[in-house]
Amino acid sequence: MSHFECYPYFGTVLCGIIYVDKLTSKIAETSDGRDMRQTTSYAVYIKEKEYQNILKETLEVYRAAVDYFINVRLENADQFKGISRNHEEVMLMEHLVHKTKENPEPKYDFDSKFYKFPSEYRRDAMAKAIALVKSYESNLLRWDGKGKKPKKPKAGYSCPTLYKGLPKSYERTGDLTAKIKVRIRSTWDWIDISLRKTDVDYINKYCSRRREQSPLLQRCGKKWKLSFPFEETVSIRDVPIEEQIVLSVDLGINNACACTVMTSEGTILGREFLSLPKEEDSLNHALNRIKKAQQHGARSVKGLWAVADGINKDIAVKTAHFIDEVSARYGCDTVVFEHLDTQGKKKGSKKQRLHLWKSRYVQKMMLIRAHRRGMRVSTVNAWNTSRLAYDGSGKVLRGKEAELKSYSLCRFQSGKIYNCDLNAAYNIGARYIIREKMKSLPETERLAMEAKEPSCARRSTCTLSTLYNLNAALAVKAPQVS
Repeated sequence: MSHFECYPYFGTVLCGIIYVDKLTSKIAETSDGRDMRQTTSYAVYIKEKEYQNILKETLEVYRAAVDYFINVRLENADQFKGISRNHEEVMLMEHLVHKTKENPEPKYDFDSKFYKFPSEYRRDAMAKAIALVKSYESNLLRWDGKGKKPKKPKAGYSCPTLYKGLPKSYERTGDLTAKIKVRIRSTWDWIDISLRKTDVDYINKYCSRRREQSPLLQRCGKKWKLSFPFEETVSIRDVPIEEQIVLSVDLGINNACACTVMTSEGTILGREFLSLPKEEDSLNHALNRIKKAQQHGARSVKGLWAVADGINKDIAVKTAHFIDEVSARYGCDTVVFEHLDTQGKKKGSKKQRLHLWKSRYVQKMMLIRAHRRGMRVSTVNAWNTSRLAYDGSGKVLRGKEAELKSYSLCRFQSGKIYNCDLNAAYNIGARYIIREKMKSLPETERLAMEAKEPSCARRSTCTLSTLYNLNAALAVKAPQVS
């Protein structure tokens, strides 16, 4: 199971997926391996500003309860050993802290410390605490004594889930109104809230076919919101590699992206480029404003950084939208990206642009859209995709090395001048197809094929010409097998 989380982007609707606030997508395969449960969440802002202190107190008490249950879980770790189901752990935790007729003397006096704490909040806090401790214990087992030891878990930024079932802490009272149970006047009571009409209209339009689940109460700066998860089942097409249409994407720093549509034989069906000069110019202007402010002694430029971050996210969203449009236009079965490692210290003149590069953000958004269309998303080794010529002639020269004014152009060993991003897109798609074809071969045939085509053995040296050679070798072998 994989978890994907994207960052805030305001006012954009793309292909039925909500990107207005914080989008969280959780994807899990079902038993047959083809259908997947995909959950996307949409944040609806609460209009009332006078509830600021009330909701803040509710969140503080809830997080204090999570910290309390974390300590209980750590102190009684032996009792939780051997229990695999989450609801059984919650029941054991409740037996330790909650007083009932059947359990008149619990080990911990939680009820007196958290007076009239609602049962729905209590069980949600228990589940959050158990999950945090499990993560801590697994990290502790993997720790080899080197580096920093995993720290004891804390509630941190945990937020309460407002359950719609019984007992409930959230209830819809109208099209634009609802009521939630919060801590107010030293007790727990219901308050009425108003929801923004634009948010509700969007949910009714794009999320009506999805299953709405219990919302999450979250704080965003000085505003409060309810994050509504919507679950749906998507079917992933199972197409053999010989019949697949592959969309390979090279994400760039200067240009947004270059896309190539190809078949498994290496036939190029289409080439698409996305350049956003207006947005790039706006981003450079915003970065220059930050630079000037810092040169004049400004210690905090949060507002300027927020503008630059918004422009940067706009570029990422438009890039993902463009890739999605191209995949739909050509009826692609798989979208292939480079596996980009953007961690660690950046060097060179482009280090600031590398820090701002939203390549992972684009890939995460495209993953959600692709699954909704029934497509798969894959990544390949990023080494030498731009450095090696797609025709197999060897390394290319770029920029000043090739005596070219533009760094987006390269010169092959044969003297041919070509677009660097398009050359990389060819190699990205070819590496994916080579990998899938080699995986489908039996071990002995795969080793024999690698002996004939040594470049197939190392994915970092595969190019489009390697795919052509592999197809020729497979075509020669085919009559012998039949």
